[in-house]
Amino acid sequence: MSKPLDGIRIIDFTHVQAGPACTQLLAWFGADVIKVERPGSGDVTRSQLRDIPDVDALYFTMLNSNKRSLTLDTKKPEGKLVLEKLIKESDVLVENFGPGALDRMGFSWERINELNPKMIVASVKGFSDGHHYDDLKVYENVAQCAGGAASTTGFWDGPPTVSAAALGDSNTGMHLAIGILTALIGRDKTGKGQRVAVSMQDSVLNLCRVKLRDQQRLDRLGFLEEYPQYPHGTFSDVVPRGGNAGGGGQPGWVLKCKGWQEDPNAYIYFTIQGHAWAPICKAIGKEQWIDDPAYNTPKARQPHITEIFDTIEAWLQDKTKFEAVDILRKFDIPCSPVLTMKELANDPSLRASGTITEVDHKERGKYLTVGSPIKFSDLTPEITGSPLLGEHTDEVLAGLGYSAGQIAELHSAQAV
Repeated sequence: MSKPLDGIRIIDFTHVQAGPACTQLLAWFGADVIKVERPGSGDVTRSQLRDIPDVDALYFTMLNSNKRSLTLDTKKPEGKLVLEKLIKESDVLVENFGPGALDRMGFSWERINELNPKMIVASVKGFSDGHHYDDLKVYENVAQCAGGAASTTGFWDGPPTVSAAALGDSNTGMHLAIGILTALIGRDKTGKGQRVAVSMQDSVLNLCRVKLRDQQRLDRLGFLEEYPQYPHGTFSDVVPRGGNAGGGGQPGWVLKCKGWQEDPNAYIYFTIQGHAWAPICKAIGKEQWIDDPAYNTPKARQPHITEIFDTIEAWLQDKTKFEAVDILRKFDIPCSPVLTMKELANDPSLRASGTITEVDHKERGKYLTVGSPIKFSDLTPEITGSPLLGEHTDEVLAGLGYSAGQIAELHSAQAV
């Protein structure tokens, strides 16, 4: 069956996580993604955090499925010629080099546009062009700090904390994928390519918009009523860390369940929404709170919020996190068990939906990876194993019109 991005060829000059996450998503949806790698070594994540000696690391395999690998030395004339031909026959070039790297390679935007006026050049950056930090090298945790996430994560009496979720890397890749698809639709209307850029700082900040909202409210009011610090604590002039409080105005907290003494993840997240107050009271056996003026409105509850969560936690002590959620969901109460990576990896629902999938690799055998988080009515992306280094070099070169002899000469010219 034809896929939506069939016929779109993408030159993937990205490495590590942000760029590969973007191009992998597009490959899932049908694009022919040609990952251009340095002969002999390739993407650095092939060898980072290995669990099997001399085999591509999971770090690489889980970010580069459905792609083809072309090894190419673009510092040599022969490699530059191949890249010129590839640019002429492709639709998108995605890169996350340092500032000016493409220009130094001899492939500035002007040169690429000259070779292919329909080419879209998409870039991952640490900071936007012109930013006073635009020369800084940026990684995941740097982006979380620069984008405001770290300063608002953690507990109020502790240091800023980074999230395990890839807010700087994969999140930036998802934003860039949206930009590329938008540019492709725009090209259908204008016939022209364009440059697309997404910075890691901007992408993190985009996910922190509710904290930017809170800063403006704090500037005006001097307090934030949904934070645990209110009404008994004090506020400075910046948005504080709120522990596990809900960010949308609905009080929430992580609460202990049966077995928490031995299991560090025997917890649930519990949210107190206004419309669910009566069901919450019924579920935990506190019906007297339903009409009590000291508890029956969000404003009345806030001074007692710690007491309320303590009461719910006491109710949870003889229930596992799964038993608790099975009870609470019957009352339409927003909650979730705190799920571990092991529990998620073995979740039958996630396996059935394709969110977690098992694929084959030519050297490591079967491994788990993430599938598409986006679901379609008429498309089920097939996730395939990541390519070996240079696995498709001859195939790609032949597709560009190189003869067997010319391919052999190119291999000799860029031998490591």
